[in-house]
Amino acid sequence: MTAFILVSGMFTGTHVWQDTAARLTAAGAQAHTVALTGLDGPRGGTVSGTDLETHIADVLAVIDSVGTARDRKIVLVGHDYGIHPALGAADRRAERVDRIVHLDSGMPRDGVPALAAVPDQSLRERLAGRPGTGRGAGADAVLAPPAHDEWRIWGSTAGVPDAALDRLTALAAPQPLGTLLQPLRLTGAVTSVPTTGVLCTGNGASIEMVQMLVGFGGDPALQALTDPRVSFFELPTGHWPMLSCPAELADVLLQAAAGEGHRLKPADEAEQPAHLRPFLLDVPEVPRERHGNVDLYLPDAQEPRPAVVFVHGGPVPADARPTPRDWPALTGYARYAAGSGAVGVVLDHRLHDLGDYERAAADVAAAVELVRADPRVDADRIALWFFSGGGLITTDWLAAPPRWLRCLAATYPVLAPLPNWGLSGTRFHPARAVAGAGALPVVLTRVGLEMPEIAATVEEFLAAAEDCGADVEVVDVPHGHHSFETVDPTDESREAVHRAMRAVLDHVGRRDLPRRSGDGPPEAPGRAVR
Repeated sequence: MTAFILVSGMFTGTHVWQDTAARLTAAGAQAHTVALTGLDGPRGGTVSGTDLETHIADVLAVIDSVGTARDRKIVLVGHDYGIHPALGAADRRAERVDRIVHLDSGMPRDGVPALAAVPDQSLRERLAGRPGTGRGAGADAVLAPPAHDEWRIWGSTAGVPDAALDRLTALAAPQPLGTLLQPLRLTGAVTSVPTTGVLCTGNGASIEMVQMLVGFGGDPALQALTDPRVSFFELPTGHWPMLSCPAELADVLLQAAAGEGHRLKPADEAEQPAHLRPFLLDVPEVPRERHGNVDLYLPDAQEPRPAVVFVHGGPVPADARPTPRDWPALTGYARYAAGSGAVGVVLDHRLHDLGDYERAAADVAAAVELVRADPRVDADRIALWFFSGGGLITTDWLAAPPRWLRCLAATYPVLAPLPNWGLSGTRFHPARAVAGAGALPVVLTRVGLEMPEIAATVEEFLAAAEDCGADVEVVDVPHGHHSFETVDPTDESREAVHRAMRAVLDHVGRRDLPRRSGDGPPEAPGRAVR
């Protein structure tokens, strides 16, 4: 007999588990929902001093009520914020819990409050700086629940029926701020408990994306996900699968309880991770100069030459080695540009976490100024080329392109914040910024086998580009994957790289400057090529 203990997330109570619990029971399991103090029942009920320890005690009470039968297996499921009290309780009853399921949730660490997992970055900053933010004061302060049209701030509502969203809003309760601000304390006992991650792809998470992060190496927490006791499942839905697909969720939970699921490959296995495999083209060796975090690949030329600045994606763990500027794909592109007569530039920027986009953007801007100040560079002929998660940094350059920026390129980019990245309220939204691009040429390389959550952002960008008449050339790689330059060394891939490079070099090589906003009467905008 498997006993599932279900812990809900922010603003929600036991009611969200109704359909999933019924299906688990019908399958012969037990299903116990945890009523978290102050959150359960219609609109909840403020209880003085409610904090994370209060909710950990709520979960412990349910674990202890299940009993100690030898043939009963306890699977503890934490959704969203619910993983914090679930882990806290499991750390104190590690011998009783057989598996922990992270249901579209983060990986809480000892000493870190649940506030760190709140998806809205601006809200995190306000609450961290002003603990009294919200209704009430001190120990009784609360965060008001979302209105009907605000749930998307907390996670994608994809797949949730209208009636279910109405009910979710009607029963939502204020979240006691103490539950978010109090650090989680773990002894380490919980590390002995097998775990399963259930990723909701509609909310911006996927197994492929986690495997890519693991491949970067460095972060011990990510490397721990390759333990054979850790498994993964995906659900093609938004952040509330118990409302959008309760039957499918119940099936996944039963499989997780049986120890099934996908296992990740360790970063140090014999097969090289994608970002360290050889570049698909033979490119010439050229002189390289290192200036702080910026590398220049220099062409054989006497006069100042145009430059192409290649901006890596991420987030990349801060202790990952080698750093991106030594990755074969990026050095391959830079040498290709230098061999074609332009200065190729690769830099390391500090996009180590989703909250780092501001400083990463500043790093890129500083690197561009360093390049433009170099006497071997024609400061009026610069191209910027962004990859993967670095695509969000295109925002500033699209919204107000400087006159010297001749071309902006993006390869398998993220062009709108993913729902669970917490960036929807920030400026980093290229699909919106493209309206300001004017006559700036954009060369976008799109792979046909892209991760669906990233592909959706590319399509959003292209639709916006078409609406505003932006000048976008799309280079398609129909059978290409993310990082196709190292994982798909095919003729199709090689031709795509050649075509994108030719387009960028053609734009950056022109000596005449197209007019831009602020330079006088604008040129007729280009046409988005779909």
